[in-house]
Amino acid sequence: MPGEPAHLTVALSALVSDTCSRKLPVMAMRQTPLTCSGHTRPVVDLAFSGITPYGYFLISACKDGKPMLRQGDTGDWIGTFLGHKGAVWGATLNKEATKAATAAADFSAKVWDAVTGEEVLTLAHKHIVKTVDFTQDSNSLLTGGNDKLLRIYDLNKPEAEPQEISGHTSAIKKALWCNNDQQILSGGDDKTIRLWDKTSGEAVKTLTFDVAVSSMEYIPDGEILVITYGKTVAFYNAHSLELIKTVDAPTSIHSASLHPDKDFFVAGGDDFKLYKYDYTTKEEMESYKGHFGPVHCVRFSPDGELYASGSEDGTLRLWQTAVGKTYGLWKCVLPEELVSENSDTLYCPPEIKA
Repeated sequence: MPGEPAHLTVALSALVSDTCSRKLPVMAMRQTPLTCSGHTRPVVDLAFSGITPYGYFLISACKDGKPMLRQGDTGDWIGTFLGHKGAVWGATLNKEATKAATAAADFSAKVWDAVTGEEVLTLAHKHIVKTVDFTQDSNSLLTGGNDKLLRIYDLNKPEAEPQEISGHTSAIKKALWCNNDQQILSGGDDKTIRLWDKTSGEAVKTLTFDVAVSSMEYIPDGEILVITYGKTVAFYNAHSLELIKTVDAPTSIHSASLHPDKDFFVAGGDDFKLYKYDYTTKEEMESYKGHFGPVHCVRFSPDGELYASGSEDGTLRLWQTAVGKTYGLWKCVLPEELVSENSDTLYCPPEIKA
Protein backbone atom coordinates (compact mmCIF):
# COMPACT_ATOMS: atom_id res chain seq x y z
CA MET A 1 0.00 0.00 0.00
CA PRO A 2 1.27 3.50 -0.73
CA GLY A 3 1.68 6.11 1.99
CA GLU A 4 -1.17 7.46 4.02
CA PRO A 5 -3.62 9.40 1.84
CA ALA A 6 -4.23 13.05 2.49
CA HIS A 7 -7.25 13.70 4.65
CA LEU A 8 -10.35 15.10 3.11
CA THR A 9 -10.83 18.33 5.00
CA VAL A 10 -14.24 19.86 5.41
CA ALA A 11 -14.30 23.25 7.08
CA LEU A 12 -17.61 23.63 8.84
CA SER A 13 -19.41 26.72 10.07
CA ALA A 14 -21.23 25.26 13.04
CA LEU A 15 -21.95 25.74 16.68
CA VAL A 16 -18.73 24.80 18.47
CA SER A 17 -19.30 24.73 22.21
CA ASP A 18 -16.29 22.86 23.57
CA THR A 19 -13.48 24.56 21.68
CA CYS A 20 -14.85 27.91 20.62
CA SER A 21 -16.48 30.57 22.80
CA ARG A 22 -18.27 32.39 20.00
CA LYS A 23 -21.44 31.09 18.39
CA LEU A 24 -21.43 30.36 14.69
CA PRO A 25 -24.40 29.65 12.41
CA VAL A 26 -25.18 26.00 11.78
CA MET A 27 -25.06 25.42 8.05
CA ALA A 28 -26.29 22.59 5.88
CA MET A 29 -23.31 20.58 4.71
CA ARG A 30 -22.75 19.24 1.24
CA GLN A 31 -22.19 15.52 0.79
CA THR A 32 -18.70 14.99 -0.63
CA PRO A 33 -18.34 11.40 -1.84
CA LEU A 34 -15.04 9.62 -2.27
CA THR A 35 -14.64 8.36 -5.83
CA CYS A 36 -12.97 4.97 -6.27
CA SER A 37 -11.74 4.56 -9.82
CA GLY A 38 -9.85 1.71 -11.44
CA HIS A 39 -12.61 -0.28 -13.14
CA THR A 40 -13.08 0.18 -16.88
CA ARG A 41 -16.68 -1.05 -17.23
CA PRO A 42 -19.91 -0.82 -15.20
CA VAL A 43 -19.74 -1.85 -11.53
CA VAL A 44 -22.64 -4.26 -10.99
CA ASP A 45 -22.20 -5.62 -7.45
CA LEU A 46 -20.38 -4.84 -4.22
CA ALA A 47 -20.16 -6.26 -0.72
CA PHE A 48 -18.54 -5.42 2.60
CA SER A 49 -16.83 -7.80 4.98
CA GLY A 50 -17.53 -7.78 8.69
CA ILE A 51 -15.42 -5.65 11.01
CA THR A 52 -12.02 -7.31 11.51
CA PRO A 53 -8.97 -6.37 13.61
CA TYR A 54 -7.70 -4.63 10.46
CA GLY A 55 -10.87 -2.69 9.76
CA TYR A 56 -13.41 -3.74 7.17
CA PHE A 57 -13.11 -4.34 3.45
CA LEU A 58 -15.06 -3.80 0.23
CA ILE A 59 -15.16 -5.97 -2.88
CA SER A 60 -16.59 -4.89 -6.22
CA ALA A 61 -17.77 -6.88 -9.22
CA CYS A 62 -17.42 -5.34 -12.64
CA LYS A 63 -18.07 -6.18 -16.27
CA ASP A 64 -14.35 -5.67 -16.91
CA GLY A 65 -13.80 -9.11 -15.35
CA LYS A 66 -11.45 -7.79 -12.65
CA PRO A 67 -13.01 -7.71 -9.17
CA MET A 68 -11.22 -5.39 -6.77
CA LEU A 69 -10.61 -5.36 -3.04
CA ARG A 70 -10.48 -2.06 -1.16
CA GLN A 71 -10.15 -0.78 2.38
CA GLY A 72 -13.77 -0.22 3.30
CA ASP A 73 -13.59 3.06 5.17
CA THR A 74 -11.30 4.87 2.73
CA GLY A 75 -11.81 3.17 -0.62
CA ASP A 76 -8.04 2.67 -0.95
CA TRP A 77 -7.25 -0.02 -3.51
CA ILE A 78 -5.67 -3.15 -2.04
CA GLY A 79 -5.64 -5.55 -4.96
CA THR A 80 -7.34 -6.99 -8.03
CA PHE A 81 -8.36 -10.64 -8.38
CA LEU A 82 -7.11 -11.78 -11.80
CA GLY A 83 -8.36 -14.96 -13.45
CA HIS A 84 -11.86 -14.55 -14.85
CA LYS A 85 -12.31 -14.45 -18.63
CA GLY A 86 -15.62 -12.63 -18.71
CA ALA A 87 -17.75 -10.07 -16.91
CA VAL A 88 -17.98 -10.58 -13.16
CA TRP A 89 -21.61 -10.26 -12.04
CA GLY A 90 -21.36 -11.02 -8.34
CA ALA A 91 -18.77 -10.74 -5.57
CA THR A 92 -18.72 -11.30 -1.83
CA LEU A 93 -16.38 -11.55 1.15
CA ASN A 94 -16.67 -13.73 4.20
CA LYS A 95 -17.09 -11.98 7.55
CA GLU A 96 -13.39 -12.20 8.42
CA ALA A 97 -12.32 -10.89 4.99
CA THR A 98 -10.02 -13.91 4.55
CA LYS A 99 -11.95 -15.34 1.60
CA ALA A 100 -13.58 -13.82 -1.46
CA ALA A 101 -15.92 -15.37 -4.00
CA THR A 102 -16.90 -14.17 -7.46
CA ALA A 103 -19.52 -15.12 -10.04
CA ALA A 104 -18.82 -14.58 -13.72
CA ALA A 105 -19.92 -14.83 -17.32
CA ASP A 106 -17.14 -17.34 -18.06
CA PHE A 107 -19.42 -20.05 -16.62
CA SER A 108 -17.53 -20.18 -13.35
CA ALA A 109 -17.49 -19.12 -9.74
CA LYS A 110 -14.13 -18.65 -8.08
CA VAL A 111 -12.98 -18.69 -4.47
CA TRP A 112 -9.98 -16.54 -3.59
CA ASP A 113 -7.61 -16.02 -0.71
CA ALA A 114 -8.49 -12.42 0.11
CA VAL A 115 -5.20 -11.87 1.93
CA THR A 116 -2.80 -13.01 -0.81
CA GLY A 117 -5.13 -12.53 -3.79
CA GLU A 118 -4.45 -16.08 -4.96
CA GLU A 119 -7.16 -18.14 -6.66
CA VAL A 120 -8.09 -21.06 -4.40
CA LEU A 121 -10.81 -22.79 -6.37
CA THR A 122 -12.66 -22.62 -9.68
CA LEU A 123 -16.19 -24.03 -9.68
CA ALA A 124 -17.33 -24.82 -13.22
CA HIS A 125 -20.96 -24.15 -14.14
CA LYS A 126 -23.06 -24.78 -17.24
CA HIS A 127 -24.00 -21.15 -17.79
CA ILE A 128 -23.31 -17.59 -16.60
CA VAL A 129 -23.05 -17.32 -12.81
CA LYS A 130 -24.67 -14.25 -11.25
CA THR A 131 -24.48 -14.63 -7.47
CA VAL A 132 -22.29 -16.11 -4.71
CA ASP A 133 -22.69 -16.20 -0.91
CA PHE A 134 -20.66 -17.81 1.90
CA THR A 135 -22.16 -19.49 4.94
CA GLN A 136 -21.24 -17.84 8.24
CA ASP A 137 -18.51 -20.43 8.86
CA SER A 138 -17.15 -19.93 5.30
CA ASN A 139 -17.27 -23.70 4.70
CA SER A 140 -20.00 -23.65 2.03
CA LEU A 141 -20.65 -21.48 -0.99
CA LEU A 142 -24.04 -20.85 -2.56
CA THR A 143 -24.20 -19.99 -6.27
CA GLY A 144 -26.93 -19.15 -8.76
CA GLY A 145 -27.17 -17.97 -12.34
CA ASN A 146 -28.59 -18.35 -15.80
CA ASP A 147 -29.02 -22.13 -15.64
CA LYS A 148 -31.83 -21.56 -13.09
CA LEU A 149 -30.21 -23.80 -10.45
CA LEU A 150 -29.01 -23.08 -6.94
CA ARG A 151 -25.82 -24.94 -6.05
CA ILE A 152 -24.27 -25.50 -2.63
CA TYR A 153 -20.56 -26.35 -2.65
CA ASP A 154 -18.73 -27.86 0.32
CA LEU A 155 -15.48 -25.91 0.16
CA ASN A 156 -13.75 -28.54 2.31
CA LYS A 157 -14.58 -31.14 -0.37
CA PRO A 158 -14.21 -29.22 -3.63
CA GLU A 159 -14.06 -32.42 -5.67
CA ALA A 160 -17.55 -33.45 -4.47
CA GLU A 161 -20.61 -32.71 -6.58
CA PRO A 162 -22.60 -29.75 -5.27
CA GLN A 163 -26.12 -30.01 -3.90
CA GLU A 164 -28.47 -28.67 -6.56
CA ILE A 165 -31.84 -27.04 -5.95
CA SER A 166 -34.21 -26.47 -8.86
CA GLY A 167 -37.46 -24.60 -9.14
CA HIS A 168 -36.80 -21.22 -10.73
CA THR A 169 -38.03 -21.02 -14.30
CA SER A 170 -35.60 -18.29 -15.40
CA ALA A 171 -32.16 -16.94 -14.50
CA ILE A 172 -31.37 -16.45 -10.82
CA LYS A 173 -30.12 -12.94 -10.02
CA LYS A 174 -29.41 -13.21 -6.31
CA ALA A 175 -29.24 -15.99 -3.72
CA LEU A 176 -28.52 -15.52 -0.02
CA TRP A 177 -28.20 -17.69 3.06
CA CYS A 178 -30.63 -16.88 5.86
CA ASN A 179 -31.95 -18.22 9.18
CA ASN A 180 -28.51 -19.32 10.44
CA ASP A 181 -27.71 -20.85 7.05
CA GLN A 182 -30.60 -23.30 7.32
CA GLN A 183 -32.60 -21.60 4.58
CA ILE A 184 -31.92 -19.84 1.28
CA LEU A 185 -33.55 -16.79 -0.28
CA SER A 186 -33.37 -16.45 -4.05
CA GLY A 187 -34.72 -14.02 -6.61
CA GLY A 188 -34.90 -14.45 -10.35
CA ASP A 189 -35.99 -13.17 -13.70
CA ASP A 190 -39.11 -15.32 -13.31
CA LYS A 191 -40.46 -12.48 -11.13
CA THR A 192 -40.35 -14.54 -7.94
CA ILE A 193 -38.60 -14.56 -4.57
CA ARG A 194 -38.34 -18.06 -3.11
CA LEU A 195 -37.50 -19.27 0.37
CA TRP A 196 -35.88 -22.73 0.40
CA ASP A 197 -35.11 -25.29 3.05
CA LYS A 198 -31.44 -26.15 2.67
CA THR A 199 -31.70 -29.75 3.87
CA SER A 200 -34.68 -30.87 1.82
CA GLY A 201 -34.13 -28.53 -1.12
CA GLU A 202 -37.85 -27.77 -1.11
CA ALA A 203 -39.40 -24.32 -1.53
CA VAL A 204 -41.01 -23.18 1.72
CA LYS A 205 -42.71 -20.12 0.26
CA THR A 206 -42.81 -18.15 -3.00
CA LEU A 207 -43.58 -14.48 -3.63
CA THR A 208 -44.64 -13.43 -7.14
CA PHE A 209 -44.30 -9.92 -8.55
CA ASP A 210 -45.44 -8.10 -11.68
CA VAL A 211 -41.85 -7.35 -12.68
CA ALA A 212 -38.50 -9.02 -12.05
CA VAL A 213 -36.83 -8.33 -8.72
CA SER A 214 -33.72 -6.21 -9.26
CA SER A 215 -31.95 -6.74 -5.92
CA MET A 216 -32.09 -8.41 -2.51
CA GLU A 217 -30.44 -7.69 0.85
CA TYR A 218 -30.78 -9.90 3.93
CA ILE A 219 -30.48 -8.33 7.40
CA PRO A 220 -29.87 -11.10 9.99
CA ASP A 221 -30.53 -8.75 12.91
CA GLY A 222 -34.30 -8.63 12.84
CA GLU A 223 -34.62 -11.08 9.95
CA ILE A 224 -35.46 -8.45 7.34
CA LEU A 225 -35.38 -8.98 3.60
CA VAL A 226 -34.95 -5.82 1.49
CA ILE A 227 -35.90 -6.16 -2.16
CA THR A 228 -36.30 -3.78 -5.07
CA TYR A 229 -38.49 -4.10 -8.14
CA GLY A 230 -39.60 -1.38 -10.54
CA LYS A 231 -39.73 1.86 -8.55
CA THR A 232 -40.45 0.05 -5.28
CA VAL A 233 -38.32 -0.76 -2.25
CA ALA A 234 -40.04 -3.45 -0.16
CA PHE A 235 -39.28 -4.89 3.26
CA TYR A 236 -40.33 -8.41 4.23
CA ASN A 237 -39.95 -10.68 7.21
CA ALA A 238 -37.26 -13.09 6.03
CA HIS A 239 -38.77 -16.05 7.93
CA SER A 240 -42.40 -15.76 6.88
CA LEU A 241 -42.02 -13.57 3.76
CA GLU A 242 -44.80 -11.40 5.17
CA LEU A 243 -44.73 -7.83 3.90
CA ILE A 244 -43.59 -5.18 6.40
CA LYS A 245 -43.78 -2.08 4.21
CA THR A 246 -43.13 -0.68 0.74
CA VAL A 247 -41.74 2.67 -0.37
CA ASP A 248 -42.07 4.06 -3.88
CA ALA A 249 -39.22 6.08 -5.38
CA PRO A 250 -39.33 8.59 -8.27
CA THR A 251 -37.22 6.37 -10.53
CA SER A 252 -36.62 2.71 -11.29
CA ILE A 253 -34.56 1.37 -8.38
CA HIS A 254 -31.80 -1.20 -8.89
CA SER A 255 -30.59 -1.59 -5.31
CA ALA A 256 -31.37 -0.60 -1.71
CA SER A 257 -29.71 -1.07 1.67
CA LEU A 258 -31.05 -0.73 5.22
CA HIS A 259 -28.86 0.97 7.83
CA PRO A 260 -27.70 -1.38 10.62
CA ASP A 261 -29.68 0.67 13.17
CA LYS A 262 -32.74 0.45 10.88
CA ASP A 263 -33.36 4.20 11.13
CA PHE A 264 -33.17 4.79 7.40
CA PHE A 265 -32.29 3.17 4.10
CA VAL A 266 -30.62 4.24 0.86
CA ALA A 267 -31.54 3.36 -2.71
CA GLY A 268 -30.20 4.04 -6.18
CA GLY A 269 -31.32 3.47 -9.75
CA ASP A 270 -31.87 4.87 -13.21
CA ASP A 271 -31.62 8.61 -12.50
CA PHE A 272 -27.99 8.47 -11.22
CA LYS A 273 -29.06 9.60 -7.71
CA LEU A 274 -28.71 8.12 -4.24
CA TYR A 275 -31.88 8.48 -2.17
CA LYS A 276 -32.06 8.34 1.61
CA TYR A 277 -35.40 7.55 3.27
CA ASP A 278 -36.59 7.45 6.86
CA TYR A 279 -37.41 3.79 7.51
CA THR A 280 -40.21 4.55 9.98
CA THR A 281 -42.02 7.41 8.23
CA LYS A 282 -40.99 6.40 4.68
CA GLU A 283 -40.25 10.07 3.93
CA GLU A 284 -37.39 11.04 1.63
CA MET A 285 -34.68 12.64 3.77
CA GLU A 286 -32.25 13.67 1.04
CA SER A 287 -30.89 12.74 -2.36
CA TYR A 288 -27.45 13.10 -3.90
CA LYS A 289 -26.21 13.02 -7.45
CA GLY A 290 -22.59 12.04 -7.97
CA HIS A 291 -22.56 9.24 -10.51
CA PHE A 292 -22.68 9.79 -14.26
CA GLY A 293 -24.73 6.67 -14.97
CA PRO A 294 -27.42 4.49 -13.39
CA VAL A 295 -26.63 3.17 -9.90
CA HIS A 296 -26.50 -0.64 -9.95
CA CYS A 297 -25.67 -1.44 -6.33
CA VAL A 298 -25.59 0.21 -2.92
CA ARG A 299 -24.65 -1.14 0.53
CA PHE A 300 -24.06 0.23 4.01
CA SER A 301 -20.75 -0.47 5.70
CA PRO A 302 -20.91 -2.86 8.68
CA ASP A 303 -20.52 0.04 11.14
CA GLY A 304 -23.15 2.11 9.32
CA GLU A 305 -20.84 5.12 8.97
CA LEU A 306 -20.90 5.15 5.17
CA TYR A 307 -22.54 3.53 2.19
CA ALA A 308 -20.94 2.50 -1.08
CA SER A 309 -22.50 2.70 -4.52
CA GLY A 310 -21.46 1.18 -7.83
CA SER A 311 -22.53 2.53 -11.20
CA GLU A 312 -22.71 2.16 -14.94
CA ASP A 313 -20.06 4.93 -15.01
CA GLY A 314 -17.42 2.43 -13.85
CA THR A 315 -16.81 3.95 -10.42
CA LEU A 316 -17.62 3.21 -6.82
CA ARG A 317 -18.43 6.11 -4.54
CA LEU A 318 -18.38 6.22 -0.76
CA TRP A 319 -20.94 8.47 0.93
CA GLN A 320 -21.03 9.62 4.54
CA THR A 321 -24.04 8.58 6.58
CA ALA A 322 -23.60 11.60 8.89
CA VAL A 323 -22.31 14.36 6.63
CA GLY A 324 -19.53 16.38 8.23
CA LYS A 325 -18.38 13.75 10.72
CA THR A 326 -14.69 12.96 11.02
CA TYR A 327 -14.37 9.43 9.65
CA GLY A 328 -12.02 7.66 7.25
CA LEU A 329 -10.73 10.24 4.79
CA TRP A 330 -13.32 12.80 5.88
CA LYS A 331 -11.96 15.19 8.48
CA CYS A 332 -13.93 18.12 9.81
CA VAL A 333 -11.99 21.09 11.07
CA LEU A 334 -12.79 24.72 11.82
CA PRO A 335 -9.89 26.74 10.39
CA GLU A 336 -9.67 30.15 12.01
CA GLU A 337 -8.84 31.79 8.70
CA LEU A 338 -12.02 30.45 7.07
CA VAL A 339 -14.49 31.31 9.78
CA SER A 340 -15.31 34.69 11.27
CA GLU A 341 -17.98 35.61 13.77
CA ASN A 342 -20.33 36.88 11.11
CA SER A 343 -19.44 34.30 8.50
CA ASP A 344 -22.22 32.18 7.07
CA THR A 345 -20.08 30.49 4.46
CA LEU A 346 -19.52 26.75 4.34
CA TYR A 347 -16.22 25.70 2.85
CA CYS A 348 -16.14 22.28 1.22
CA PRO A 349 -13.35 21.06 -1.04
CA PRO A 350 -13.99 19.45 -4.41
CA GLU A 351 -14.64 15.77 -4.82
CA ILE A 352 -11.71 13.66 -3.64
CA LYS A 353 -10.57 10.55 -5.49
CA ALA A 354 -9.55 7.60 -3.35
